[in-house]
Amino acid sequence: MSADSTAVSGVDFVGVPTRDLARAVAFYGDTLGLRCSVHRPERNFAEFETGNLTLNVLDPERMGIGSFQPNVSAIALHVGDVAAARERLEQQGVSFAGDIFDTGVCHMAFFADPDGNALMLHHRYAPRETTG
Repeated sequence: MSADSTAVSGVDFVGVPTRDLARAVAFYGDTLGLRCSVHRPERNFAEFETGNLTLNVLDPERMGIGSFQPNVSAIALHVGDVAAARERLEQQGVSFAGDIFDTGVCHMAFFADPDGNALMLHHRYAPRETTG
């Protein structure tokens, strides 16, 4: 049996809008320490690798694909230790919203990139419980 080529089989990248590509490249590359796999300023985008998902940082207005609207749903960036990662980012000038949040299964710390896109540091310390 052949696979259905029209079925969704994963997520290749998530778009992260910016108004200033150079500033965003510095933030995602230098501040967050993500590897930049593609940087095409002449085409108004760059891509950063997180290990399992690519962040496609793009200027939608310059690309002619829409207006700028920051993402309000946080992208959860996995780290081994939320407190240590938060401290390192705070030393680089990143501001966080509130204290580290403990859900009973994970730690989260909420912040935003320079364009206001919602991000969080995330670490699951207990097994995920599923229903159904």
